[in-house]
Order: sequence, then C-alpha cells, then structure tokens
Amino acid sequence: MTGKERLVATICGKAVDRPAVNFYEIGGFKINLEDPDPFNIYNDPSWRELLRLAEEKTDLIRMRSPNLALNKRRQEFLHDEEYIDKGSRFHKTVISVAGRKLTALSRRDPGINTTWLLEHPLKNVDDLKAYLKLPDEALANEPDISDLVDAEREVGNRGIVMIDTPDPLGQAAYLFCMEEYCTIAFTEPKLFHSLLEKHSRAIYPIVERVASEFPGHLWRICGPEYASEPYLPPRLFDEYVVRYTGPMVEIIKKYGGFVRIHSHGRLRNILPYLVGMGIDGLDPLEPPPQGDMELCEIRREYGRDIVLFGNLEIGDVVNMETSAFEKVVTRSLQEGTAGNGRGFVLMPSAAPYGREISRRTMANYEAMVGLCSEWCLS
Repeated sequence: MTGKERLVATICGKAVDRPAVNFYEIGGFKINLEDPDPFNIYNDPSWRELLRLAEEKTDLIRMRSPNLALNKRRQEFLHDEEYIDKGSRFHKTVISVAGRKLTALSRRDPGINTTWLLEHPLKNVDDLKAYLKLPDEALANEPDISDLVDAEREVGNRGIVMIDTPDPLGQAAYLFCMEEYCTIAFTEPKLFHSLLEKHSRAIYPIVERVASEFPGHLWRICGPEYASEPYLPPRLFDEYVVRYTGPMVEIIKKYGGFVRIHSHGRLRNILPYLVGMGIDGLDPLEPPPQGDMELCEIRREYGRDIVLFGNLEIGDVVNMETSAFEKVVTRSLQEGTAGNGRGFVLMPSAAPYGREISRRTMANYEAMVGLCSEWCLS
C-alpha cells in the first residue's frame, strides 16, 4: 500500500498491510532546509537525514492551515510589531478597546523551535470585559485553501493533508496565563461563555468554508486539553468543549471530513465526551505518568470508535537508549493493534525542538520505521 492508501484505510477502519507510522511535525510542518534564517533550526545539517527518513519511509500527514486574509477592521483595534533584541525575535500585539490597551509579548530564540509567551493580553476580569467589546469583524477572516490544494498535489501518494485549526476554547485560553485562565473559567462561567461564543462566531464560518471547498479530508482540532484535568473538572469539559467544539465536528463531517482531536495529558474522564461528539481520531495518547490511561485500555474501551494516533513520548525518542526504546515501540504496536479496533498510527507526542539531531535520536526514529515495517497484523 502507498502511504496515502494506508492512512485513508486506517481512518476509515479498513484493513491495512501494516500499522502506519508518522513523525508528527517532522514531515508535517512546511520546512525549508535552505532558508538561512537564524531562527530556522532545520537548516542545521544534522536535520537532513531525519527529514529524508520522514519523506521516504513514513506515512506523511501534511499539517496545513488555510491562509487567512485579515479583516480590515482588525487594524482599527490591533497593532502588531516585530523586532530583534539581543539575538531573540520578539512579537508584540496591542489591542486597544474600551479605553484599555491589552498587550501580548512573545519571544523566539534562534536555537530552539519554541515561542515563549512572556505576556498574555488578558490579565484579569476587567480586561476580559473590555476584550468582549471588540467588534466581531475585528476577529473575522477570509480563508484561502490554495495552500491545502498545493500540499495535496505535492505529497501525492505518499500521504494526506490534515487541516489544522484551534477550537474556541484553544483561542480563548491562549489569551490568559494558565492561572488566570483556570480561575476565570471556573469562577466566571457566564463571562467565559461569552468569550467562547465570540470566538465561535469567528471560527465556524472559516470551518464551513474550508470544509465545503476542501471536503473529505482529515482535520486536527487543538484546544480541548485546556478543559481536561487537572485544569478543569469534566462538567466544564462538557460546557466548554462539547458545546463549542461539537458544532465544528458536525460541520466537518457534513462535508465528508474526519476529525482528530489533539489533547495531551489525562483522558480517562473526558474520553466519553470526545467519543460522544463523533470524533474519528485522537492524539497523542500519552502513556502514564504524563497521561492516565494505558494504550491497551483506550484501545479496548474506545478503539472501535476512534483511530488512535501516538503513544510515544518525545522525551523517550530523544533521550532513551535505542535498545530500550525498541521495547517501548514494540509495546505500543502490540497494544495499539490488539483485538478489534478502527485503526492505529504509531506517532510521537511532538518533535525535537533543538537545532541539532543526535545520533541516538536518529537511531530511535529509524527504530520506529523498522519495527513498523516488519509488524504483522495477522
């Protein structure tokens, strides 16, 4: 089977020749090895072998978002500025509304593929009340699917394209530091619902447009993990995820698409809600102690309903001796394919974020490919 055939069959619950193997962001993100930008970690020579392995030996899932044309009214309320200071790249956004200036500041360092949010725009309830006075048009955008079409043409039979999108909770929670988010979401539900409704009005039209113009594809929705334990209790997962992410699932499936939810950490008490929304897949299925369920439990209880993506911790990929890592991979393959289930894709929880790829890390990625290619599903 080709990578595309294998992934499509897996998502649809059909038989495959072997479990699919995917490196998540590696082979997923749009990467330019030749870009000399000092903030492009992938131009380091140590990345070339790993990226080649992903392109030639894995089942590729290109992660793409539609291009968004910003509404002209945004400029009336939001001002963006980017600058370099002491070798780091900073991005500053100031939202001017209701007599307040709400400032966000992020930093990116050249040797690490991570953006640090140093200052969140909403610091308290009064900031939230001001933010809610933003006109909806300031958050509305027009999507363009041309990049999605180009990615599908480029990947060909080697894989598929997955549309990447946040849900209303993901956008709302990102406006606060984690402590303030949890406090407001727990103690100010009426205000927080207003915030989720505001972002829903911006997100739903984009999802509808893209799903209708680019139908029948896999989507990844990020954000539900913000309402998982230990941050919020399951009853608020129902209120903040099912109520607002559920309509996104319905829109995507109306046009023949498939939905994969991204949620790190604990799953036990939120899985019934996720499955109840009619999702098709879930990642990254972190094993204990990061998560609270073994893969065999998830497969046994929910594997007939959803495709399982993941179960390998990126820390193990980067740090574990290969002989020990092979045992971890073997266990994931055993548990992910045991009994009856819709499908399993072996995948790490993230990707390395440093400029250099060590020989150990490379050997562990090679072990993932080798063990998958030899795995018998009979």
